[in-house]
Parts: sequence; C-alpha cells; structure tokens
Amino acid sequence: MLIGIDLLWVRPNICGGTESATRNLINGFGMYDDKNEYILFVGRDTVDTFTQYRGYSNIRIEICDVESMKRIKRIAWENSHLDKLARSLNVDMMFIPVYSKPKSLSTEKGGIPYITMIYDLQALHFPEYFSAARIMFFKRSWKRACETSAKIVTSSNYSKDDITEHFPSAKDKISVIYSPIIVTDDDEAASDKDSQNDAHENTEEILGKYGVEKDGYYYTVSSMLPHKNLDTLIKVMSKLQGNPDKEVKLLVSGVGGNKEEFDRKVEEAGVKDVIIDTGFVSDEERDTLYRNCSLFLFASTFEGLGMPPVEAMMQGAKVVTTKCASLEEVTRQKANYVDDPTDVDEWIKRIGEAEKQEKKSYTFSEYSLEHSTNRYIELFNSVYNTNN
Repeated sequence: MLIGIDLLWVRPNICGGTESATRNLINGFGMYDDKNEYILFVGRDTVDTFTQYRGYSNIRIEICDVESMKRIKRIAWENSHLDKLARSLNVDMMFIPVYSKPKSLSTEKGGIPYITMIYDLQALHFPEYFSAARIMFFKRSWKRACETSAKIVTSSNYSKDDITEHFPSAKDKISVIYSPIIVTDDDEAASDKDSQNDAHENTEEILGKYGVEKDGYYYTVSSMLPHKNLDTLIKVMSKLQGNPDKEVKLLVSGVGGNKEEFDRKVEEAGVKDVIIDTGFVSDEERDTLYRNCSLFLFASTFEGLGMPPVEAMMQGAKVVTTKCASLEEVTRQKANYVDDPTDVDEWIKRIGEAEKQEKKSYTFSEYSLEHSTNRYIELFNSVYNTNN
C-alpha cells in the first residue's frame, strides 16, 4: 500500500506539539512498517527540514510547487492540486495529520480514502483567539473532514467526545490513538565513561545558560495563550517569593501567544528575576530541563492531548497539573492535581506535597512509538481493505 502524508501545513518550530507528534510518527513508519510505502508531500521552502526521512527505504519525498510558510496560498494549493497529485502518483490512501483535509474526489467516484487527524476543537472553546473568518474556516474544515474522511483520528477520549458532540457525522468513524512520545536518553544511559562525561558537561552547560542548578527550579512548556493559565503560575511565583525556603526560579519554554502581555504581567508581579522565558528550545534541551527540574508545573485549562506533562513524567519529573479537559486522562491519574486551576493557595499546597515525593520515571506503553505506529498501520489496513 502506498500512503501519502500531507506535510504542507508544517511551519517548522511554529506548529508546536502537532509538528512534534507528526515527526515522531513518521519516524515510526520508517522504523516499524515493513509492508507499506509512504510519500511525504512537502513545501519547496520546508523540504530541508524533512530530508532526514530519506534515510528510510520505505519513505520518499514529493516536493510540491507551493511554499508552506505562505498559509493562504498553501491552503488554496492543497485544495486545488494535492488530491490530483496524489492520484497521479497512484497513492492508495492519504493521511492528513491536521484538521484541514483538502477537497478530494469521493471514494464512490474512484477517489482516494482520507484519514484526518483532529486534535481538539480549540476555536469553539476559545473563539476570542481567532478572527471571525478563521473560526468560520475551522468550522467548515472540521465539518468537511468529519463528513468526507473515511476515518477521523483524535488524541484523547476527551477530544473524541467533544468532536462527536459538535459533529455527529464523526461518531461511527472516529478512533483515539495517543500521539507517540519519544524519550531521549539521560546522562547515565551513555554507553561509556567519555560519553557520560560529555552528557554531564552538556547538562551543566544548559542549566548554566539559565542560571539554575539541578533540582533548583520549576519548569513548564507552554505557549502564552490565556488558556495555558500562566497568569496563575506568575501569581504562585510571586507569593512564593515571600518564603525564604522557596527561592526557586520558574523556566518557561514555548512559542505562540502574546509574549508582550506575558512579560508585562511578570514585570507587574515583581518576578522578573525568577521567571525566565527560554523561548523555543530543542528537544534535547527541553528533555534536559525536564530531567533536572524540581517540579514540572502545567497549569493549562484546555488540552486535547497535553504532551508536556506526559513527556515530563516519562523523563522522571514530578508533575503538578490540573484536571481540566484531557489532562487527568492522558497523565493516567499519576500526576499531582489541583482541583481549581486558578487557586494560588491550592497550587502552593500541591507544590509542597509534590516536593516531598521521590522522583520516578513512568513508562506509558500507549505512548510508545511502536505502539502508536502499529495502531495507525492497523487503521490504514482496515480502511484499505474496506475500500478494495
């Protein structure tokens, strides 16, 4: 079977967890699928970020005549040309790892079956983030994906229920597949003494860059959108400054949202010296910060998946998060939870309780690359057998 994957939507280092999960999955197809072949449809301006996948014998790249960074032109090109191009290359099935399934010829007329991923319906819950035109685009895209895709995939049971409530046409075609999470090796996993020394020096360099020490800081990976609830963490850090036993910094890594507003609130709260915005960090640097933090704090009030707290737990970090949306589900009820995500005193109480716990690295089989990859392969085969 020849499977096409639409990657034209990828704007490197901008698309956050969606991009990370998709790249992990492509590696999974290369590593674990010895029966199917894949074509990656990429923009001519982003192709260099996908060349590593050419190392897999079952993956090849198709450069499309469009630039991914020019969003409006890219969407127009996808809807006008992608399906035709896929059919001309004898693709058996298309996988769209985001909600924006392009127009396509129906399977009844000999078209290719499509599998579309919808992580969540954020724009329905937070319309204030988007223009009226974009909300209309989202709603139309979700509706078309649910009505015309052979299957819909989402990232949690929370999102599944949310999608089927708003788009009943998805009810009998939606599957939950947790996104794969890849854990990098820690210092002790180095194969020899020299490698261990190099890893240790690298860790010291990363921590030194932010002026923190092992177990001497809190960490979060979060955009600066309002639902990420960083306002509460700013208030928490402000209140902790009055406690001489809590002289600790908070490192914030992420992209997206209103950085100027975030900086203003940090300044007003008087915590400019203790809250450090790292900006975008590489996976290696992020994982080092996970492993060496005292606590990982994730205050979000809405997540379709919520990869950061799961990643942190797999790296051995102690996590304090909320029970909102999918978070209790995806962390498998093994984190520390606040009942009220905006209650500063409750956050401080849970932080104190978590600090007394021993660190533990969790292994979640449902997030392993092999498990997630095999779930997708099973889905691809099911759709293919139904349509042939």
